Parts: sequence; C-alpha cells; structure tokens
Amino acid sequence: MVRLDTGNIDWKKLIASIVICQLVGILGSIFTAPAIPTWYASLEKPFFVPPSWTFSVVWTILYLLMGIALYLIWKKGWEKRDVRTAIGIFGIQLFLNFLWSLLFFGFQSPLLGLIEIIFLWIAIVATIWLFYKISRAAGLLLIPYLIWVSFAALLNYNIFILNPQMTDH
Repeated sequence: MVRLDTGNIDWKKLIASIVICQLVGILGSIFTAPAIPTWYASLEKPFFVPPSWTFSVVWTILYLLMGIALYLIWKKGWEKRDVRTAIGIFGIQLFLNFLWSLLFFGFQSPLLGLIEIIFLWIAIVATIWLFYKISRAAGLLLIPYLIWVSFAALLNYNIFILNPQMTDH
C-alpha cells in the first residue's frame, strides 16, 4: 500500500502549480467554447470523434496532472539548473497548448492547428524526458497528456482532410 506523506507537501507551490495549468485551460476555452456550437459543429468530423462534453472533462483532469507534475519538479529546488530548464520547457509547452486553441478554434484554422500541434507534441515529449530525469513520477504523470494530444493531432489531421474548404484560412 502506498502512503502519501502529506506533511512534506508545500501547499502553496502545489496549489499555484495546479492553478497555473488550469488557467491555461480557462484561457484556451475563451476561444474554444464559442466555436463549439457554431464553427466546430459545422465541420465534417471523423467517425471516432468523441462527444464534445468529453473534451472539457479530459482536459480538466490533464491540467490537474500537469499541475501535480509541475509541482513535483518545482519542489526539487528552483536553484537547480535542471529544474529551471525543465520548468522552462514546461512553460513553452503550456504556451503551445494555449496557442493551439487560439489557432484551431479562434482563427478557425485546422491547418494552423495541425502545424502547431506538431510543435506542441515535440515540446510535451521534451518535457516528459526532462521531468522524468528529475522525478520519475512527474514524467509519468504527463504520459496521459501525450496520449491525448496524439489523439487530438489525429483528430485535427482528419478534420483538416475532411474539410478542404478550411485550407484557405
């Protein structure tokens, strides 16, 4: 049985880490939410697209896992160069995560979303690698995120292919 040592938790860092990641999701939803019932609803989508409600549930969980992973790295000590580097790359992937929502939903461009999600995927892999070297748990917590973004990239690609009229965006 695994016992959690709650006495060793820096609650301010943990809460800040989770809030930072959730805020990225909230900021992205500014572009996503209005586009779902309008533009996104009008697109041809592949047969394997999940119901729209699943995205908000999955993303909320993924941002929580990302926040916990960030905390596990941050608590290792900001003074350590590898920690600062890992958090820097994490910050880049978090920005790219937000940028995808802006490009795909805000600009209504499956093409720009597709190009951008490749960079996001690479940044996630780099983050996992750097986090894993510092904290195995932190790296592993990001695996579901990589899997989901891989699936999102597949969806994005199929939406791009099924909606050739969108290539002029």
